[in-house]
Parts: sequence; structure tokens; C-alpha cells
Amino acid sequence: MTKFLSTIVILIVLAGNSFAQNNYNLQQFKNESLDFVKQPTKWESNDWLKLGLVGAATFLAMQADQPVRDEFMKDRSFNKSVPIEFGRMWGEVYTPIAIAGAFGLHGLLAKDNSTKKIGYEIIQTTIYAGAITTALKLALGRARPFTNEGSKSFGKISLFDDSFHSLPSGHVTIAFSVSTVLAKNAKSDLVKILCYVPAVLTAVSRVYQDKHWVSDVFLAGVIGYSVGSWVTSRHEENEMIQISSPQQISIVIPLN
Repeated sequence: MTKFLSTIVILIVLAGNSFAQNNYNLQQFKNESLDFVKQPTKWESNDWLKLGLVGAATFLAMQADQPVRDEFMKDRSFNKSVPIEFGRMWGEVYTPIAIAGAFGLHGLLAKDNSTKKIGYEIIQTTIYAGAITTALKLALGRARPFTNEGSKSFGKISLFDDSFHSLPSGHVTIAFSVSTVLAKNAKSDLVKILCYVPAVLTAVSRVYQDKHWVSDVFLAGVIGYSVGSWVTSRHEENEMIQISSPQQISIVIPLN
């Protein structure tokens, strides 16, 4: 839990400093954050239906939690394998910081607004999705698999005991947040698909390493993807509005 809080602080600092001289700045972040918080008040029946379907799908996934864990526990030989460890690292808190920093630095040095935009969106998506995941972790208090309390153990509310912060997965939230922003900004369909490979490995690794249930990683993936899609689509809409807006032309009439 403390990892998420420290990550949010670092990412906000990055948003304020690394992008302060660009269009994607702290003031824009503030305005868009307020709009993000207000989004449920703007939802229509179709949006609430989608939320209900996600809840229902998460509940259905819970029915497979224990059987999948039992199956994974039969063979622990891949626990520290390269794919499993790579998946874990893709979901660590330093991943969005490093990737966003790299894109932001390139944007500043090369004066490339497209890469600055990607860095900004990674920061923004990770903060929003991380906040949702953190709130759910605290509210649900689900026991992690390795506690051996069973997949139906909820309500163990604790601010500091991470053993009861299983649902949703923080690593998978980060992984899908980063991968979704990268995929949405990619031009090639193949690259878009490849962007999600690390995130899928993160989901597998969290279950295989006995840190999360299948339903934990499913819900986290939905959160990361949904928030990433909202952030990138909002900026695309803003850019389309700017492009379609008529340019103001000044005509100077000489007096002499």
C-alpha cells in the first residue's frame, strides 16, 4: 500500500516538473483529474451496465480462484523463471516512473510533443488507476492466497498489513495502465498487440507466485485498461478539436 502512495507522489512531481513547460502540464492534470472524479455523475445507463458486467465477471472469476491456485501450486519450478520475473517487474512501481521519465525526457530534449504526451499519459493513468485500486484494496480487505485463509476471505480491513490487500492486484493495475497507454499510441496493430504481452505476463506471474487470485488480476486488468483508454481518448478528442477549430487570421491594413 505504501508503494502506491509513494508512486503517486513521485508521479505528481514528474507531472509538475518534467512537463511544466509543455501543453501537458500540472494545470491540465488538475482539470482532467477533477473531470475524472466527476465521470460517474455523467454516466448513462450503458455505462452502469458495463460496470455491472465487470462486477459479474469478477464474481464468476472468483469461482475459479481456488482451482487455479491448486493447479499452479503443483509445479513451482518456474517461480523465478525469466518470463515470470519479467512479468513481476513490469508491474513494479518503478516501471511507470522509468518509462514516463524516458518519454518525457526525450520529448523535452527533442521538442517532440508526441513523446511528451505518452509520458504524461502514463503518469496520469497510473495515478488514476492506482487510486481506484488502492481504495478497493482497503475497502474489500481480501486475504492473499499465501495466507491460506481461502478465496472467500474478505473484510480483514488493515491499512498496513499487505496480506489483506489482494483485490485488485496493484502490479497488474500498473502493468495494464502502462501497456494500454503504449498500445493506444502505437501505429502498428502488431505493436499494439505486443504492448500487452508484458501485462499478461504480469497477471500470470502474480497468480503463479501465489500473490493474487485469478479474480484479483482480472479486475485489475480491467481497471488499468479502462482508465488508460479514458485518458488517451480524452487527449485524442482534444487534439481533434484543436485541429478542426478554424485558425484565426489577422489582416493588417497599411495606413500609408
